[in-house]
Amino acid sequence: MKRLTFIILAIFYLIPLYAQVDRSRAPEPGPAPVIQIGDYQAFSLANGMRVIVVENDKIPVVSFQLTLDIDPVMEYDAKGYVSMAGSLMRSGTTNRDKPEIDEDIDFIGASLSTHSTGMFASSLTRHTPRLLDLMADILLNPTFPEDELKREVTQTITALSTVETDASAMVSNISDILVYGEDHPYGEVTTQESVSNITRDMLVDYYNTYFRPNVAYMVIVGDIRTDEARELMEQYFGNWQPADVPSRRYDTPLPPEGNRVALADRTGAVQSVVSVTYPVVLKPGDPDAIKVSVMNSILGGGVFSGRLMQNLREDKGYTYGARSSLSVDRLVGRFNARTEVRNSVTDSTITEILYEMERIVSEPVDEESLELVKNFLNGSFARSLESPRTIANFALNIERYDLPEDYYDTYLERLSQVTADDVQQMARKYIRPGNSHIIVGGNKAEVAESLEKFSSNGEVEFFDAFGRRLEDQEIDVPEGLTGSAVIQNYIDAVGGAERMKEIKDITINMSASIQGMVVDMVIKQKAPDKYKSIMSMGGNVMQQQVFDGTRGKMSGMQGTMELEGDMLEEMRVQALMNPELTYEERDFTLSLEGSETVSGKNAWKVNITSPRDVTVTEFFDIETGLKLRTVVTQDSPMGSITQITDYEDYRDVDGMKFPFLMKQQAGPQAFDMEVKSIEINQGLEDEIFSID
Repeated sequence: MKRLTFIILAIFYLIPLYAQVDRSRAPEPGPAPVIQIGDYQAFSLANGMRVIVVENDKIPVVSFQLTLDIDPVMEYDAKGYVSMAGSLMRSGTTNRDKPEIDEDIDFIGASLSTHSTGMFASSLTRHTPRLLDLMADILLNPTFPEDELKREVTQTITALSTVETDASAMVSNISDILVYGEDHPYGEVTTQESVSNITRDMLVDYYNTYFRPNVAYMVIVGDIRTDEARELMEQYFGNWQPADVPSRRYDTPLPPEGNRVALADRTGAVQSVVSVTYPVVLKPGDPDAIKVSVMNSILGGGVFSGRLMQNLREDKGYTYGARSSLSVDRLVGRFNARTEVRNSVTDSTITEILYEMERIVSEPVDEESLELVKNFLNGSFARSLESPRTIANFALNIERYDLPEDYYDTYLERLSQVTADDVQQMARKYIRPGNSHIIVGGNKAEVAESLEKFSSNGEVEFFDAFGRRLEDQEIDVPEGLTGSAVIQNYIDAVGGAERMKEIKDITINMSASIQGMVVDMVIKQKAPDKYKSIMSMGGNVMQQQVFDGTRGKMSGMQGTMELEGDMLEEMRVQALMNPELTYEERDFTLSLEGSETVSGKNAWKVNITSPRDVTVTEFFDIETGLKLRTVVTQDSPMGSITQITDYEDYRDVDGMKFPFLMKQQAGPQAFDMEVKSIEINQGLEDEIFSID
């Protein structure tokens, strides 16, 4: 048995009532009492599974946490299959299908989750045998049903469609690739293409290779005795068969030789996500770990007084929050300073982040800031001890990483001994303001040029949302090509101006699945500017919009209102039949902004600005001329929202090409609109568009 004891600094002072208190100086901390937190016991089964038991009978609950001690694997062009292998373990066994598993879990009021390196389950103590029976069945007999895999693949691909409008996700993807490299498992990025390559055989192979007891730790926490735990582990997991598990070795990533600047374009964005990051070699149990934690907290860790927060939020007013982290990892960690700011101060924000990084390297920290952070970390550690699982994780770390038995016993003592000199030494060792990846997700047109000065070679590298470099795909604009010419090419590609003018009315039937619910939409238009849309669910009309050429009305579950002002003008534009034919006569400005890659295709980027100074950005396939994407940013009660619509699956309907699949995203919401039918020149009556 190994005993974990913890020292907690208590600042209590017994001062005689008659004593004179010197309030000009902060009181010195008193002696740190030693308190008993808990015990754990560890043993091994014959198959090699290591078991750690933390007894706690305060509440009648017990939890089981299985962790595999394995090296990460490269997934290559099927990135995502390892994660799916873990999540789909609970989707069916040789004895139970997924509904039965879910029913058994619910019946005993338990929780059970699986992941690529283990599983977790918890229930009331009296249900322990039933929980372990279920847990063992899932662990030892998973079937990875094909239908569940297809469902997971579809859901994941749909979720990934939001990445191209999520600057934070863009920056994370680029960071992974640049910090770790494409030849490191931490540097692989999940894409729609990689998920599409996942097969059931991959999941089964991963499970058979890595889910072995000889690399497994089972941590048990709660209302259970160690002798009882030993019997249960033998009963339910003693037959789990060991096997050799491959180990992996990877080159350690290095910081760039000079600052490197990368940008992912989020067209129309009014804010930028900024990250300054690089790899750090700092492993669990490293003697520097506590000192580094103090140093990073002063710079921008979990305290509001962090210098990044005080500088960028309190002083400059650039952002709501700015943080830094310096992670510990068995292979390689990472430093990351990150925030989100408006476009106009993107470069100023980077300047201030680098300034604060340089300042903590070059200037000793003041004692007041040091003590504030140490007290914060002290309190955080003490609060963490309220959870029994904290003790379990401490025990797991000691066992897994071969830490000294008193590693956590002496944590607070070592924390209290950190000095200003220690902080500066750690900053000099781990903070690299001149060797960082500076990564921005934002509006290329507004911020790209201002970023060049931060790059050691004066260049900004451009990436797509999934970290694929775009520089080599940029295409020079031919002399004489204009935004108007690109629009004309589009008109010709879909059927020509004359055929467009022949369309007097059109009816489009579409449907989409949104959060598991099927939404149907019917759009009717009549030249030149009559419009009606009906959105329904289960046969019930949810929303209806009508424009009769002069007046507009919207009705739905919230009632009916006649449109006025900007909303009426937006409806007037939306109602126009083939608006591309009338841009010039309506005084729209068409500006060609160069080329970009959209969904793997080279596209011309055109800004279309109305007389009311509302800009819509559209992308047109350079090869075919067809429209690939529309981007528009609008104000809403929830703030500025960028809406992206991608157009795919163009088909011919009566001599005109129409997209039959439209992928739409607004903020975090994404869905696909599938066209069921398009009818042209059916003789729609004016009464259909009546407002009264």
